[in-house]
Amino acid sequence: MPLAAYIIIALAAYFLGSIPTGYLAAKAKGIDIRSVGSGNIGATNAMRVLGKPAGIAVLLADALKGFAAVALAVNFFPELNLSFPKIFATGDSAADVALRSNLGITAGIAAVLGHNYTCWLKFKGGKGIATTAGVYFALAPLSVSIALGIWIILFVATRYVSIASIAAAVALPAAVWLTQSNLLLSIVTTALGALAIYKHKANIQRLLAGTENRINFGKGKSAA
Repeated sequence: MPLAAYIIIALAAYFLGSIPTGYLAAKAKGIDIRSVGSGNIGATNAMRVLGKPAGIAVLLADALKGFAAVALAVNFFPELNLSFPKIFATGDSAADVALRSNLGITAGIAAVLGHNYTCWLKFKGGKGIATTAGVYFALAPLSVSIALGIWIILFVATRYVSIASIAAAVALPAAVWLTQSNLLLSIVTTALGALAIYKHKANIQRLLAGTENRINFGKGKSAA
């Protein structure tokens, strides 16, 4: 497949992932989410600043960006092949399967990078946990279900979103290595997991200092 096909898919997925849903949700209420709470545009800070319903909506929207990027890249491949045969040319059915997989992985990477480094906010975005989850519900649903289970258990036990997210960022690559036979997907997942942990460096510092915010399951706001 020509390099142009990967570039087209990557750019389309990046721009889909770059939609700053948390920022837009806060902006609709006259709030610049970058200047309140943790300053992050992701779902956790949206929940803290805008309330749980808005935070959940941002979480789902961010996950949908990742899922849609992969699903569209994979499922529209035949149509793209018919419309642009010189760009999306393919061979036999076995090659089709491999190309679909590679296009999906490419789209997933680009969507997460779009969320983490959105061009609309000077390349400063979220941490990519929800978007990555959406990507892997399309690419490797069993693996991400395992990671999600670990996230839920640790979140309920600690009330720290950051601890749950870091643990999930470790669990997802491990689950992919154990349940998938695609070497490229395993390597990419490991890299995305490392990126997710890196994006939590400020949270790790606050955890070590004892100043990280917890989520309060009651009616009040987040507790320190």
